[in-house]
Amino acid sequence: VQLQASGGGLMQPGGSLRLSCAASGSIFSIGAMGWYRQAPGKQRESVARITAAGSAYYADSVQGRFAISRDSAKNTLYLEMNDLKPEDTAVYYCNGYIKPTSRTIGDYWGQGTQVTVSS
Repeated sequence: VQLQASGGGLMQPGGSLRLSCAASGSIFSIGAMGWYRQAPGKQRESVARITAAGSAYYADSVQGRFAISRDSAKNTLYLEMNDLKPEDTAVYYCNGYIKPTSRTIGDYWGQGTQVTVSS
């Protein structure tokens, strides 16, 4: 199982970006998924999470600006980021609890995608 994150880049403050995270490989089912970020010199923090049923939870710092969603048919996770701020600059990682078979489950991470917000 692999998670491949994409969509990062350089954006001016106030702009928008959409991150994607595609799961591939032997997948029986996918449970909760989420986006995390790590800024230079800081610990990795949770940005947004979404359950298998579609319930979403956000960090206070992104509430109202970011939206997490998932396409179960495509095994893909998204993060729509609006009104970007310089403090959103970080490497963004996707994460998912994935069952490769009906009897196994693992905690998988994508490779990270850089988001830089600067004028």
